[in-house]
Amino acid sequence: MAAPLLESRIPGLACRRGKVRDVYDLGDRLAIVATDRISAFDWVLPTGIPDKGRILTSMTLFWLDFLQAPDHLLSTDLKDMGAAFAAQSDALQGRTMLVRKAAVVPIECVVRGYLAGSGWKEYRQQGTVCGIALAPGLREAEQLPEPIFTPATKAESGHDENVSFEMMATTTGRELADELRRRSVAIYRKASEHARSRGIILADTKFEWGRLPSGEVILIDEVLTPDSSRFWPADSYRPGANPPSFDKQFVRDWLEKCGWDKNSPPPPLPADVVEKTRAKYLEAKERLTCAACV
Repeated sequence: MAAPLLESRIPGLACRRGKVRDVYDLGDRLAIVATDRISAFDWVLPTGIPDKGRILTSMTLFWLDFLQAPDHLLSTDLKDMGAAFAAQSDALQGRTMLVRKAAVVPIECVVRGYLAGSGWKEYRQQGTVCGIALAPGLREAEQLPEPIFTPATKAESGHDENVSFEMMATTTGRELADELRRRSVAIYRKASEHARSRGIILADTKFEWGRLPSGEVILIDEVLTPDSSRFWPADSYRPGANPPSFDKQFVRDWLEKCGWDKNSPPPPLPADVVEKTRAKYLEAKERLTCAACV
């Protein structure tokens, strides 16, 4: 197993680093490198998960091909990004995408098919999710009668904040808000049906959208990965309890128990937590994207 890539460096190019991705501006295009960084509780951890960036990129590429929605992808060939990228093929191959530059819509487009996470917390307190009234008596992780669109503000650091659709419309304009709700829910339905056929429940997910200079609105960033979605194994799903998920739950559980105060830099992860987390990401990828798997 190769050592995790925690940070990329391309000579002569400035880099904007997110929690996971390193983004290089190439003029009218961007090169996005998915590193092996992992975050929890609003901190980027000092320990990476080997191959995580390649797993996330592979899943995104699968979904972009499967969905056939207008998106930002141009190429995954490092030579198309320039000699400096091609020179680091061992590190960057499989985790780097060349994409069209777009003006990012400043809203996370969240679609929920099940009652979990922050939605469950709000429902217990108010009977709503992002201001949408739901029937009384629903249980944690229960499937909703129909998927609901619950936008959130995009946060550079810290948690995104759930907002009402009306508040989203004041930010984006009503026409764009209606379009993004329609398109996001349609993608969720299509992806959820595929996931179900592979024994996985897509509980919820978030999409990011951008606008090209032409005005066309396209899907951007990662799509339907364990970092942007809540995936549950269908065979262990039971409404009334929070099911195990294909993501960084092993990391969160260990951090909760290790004595870390969540205010100071987090401690390194032990090897067994790293291995279990990598295995969960890999299992999700293989089950969702393997053509021979049923």
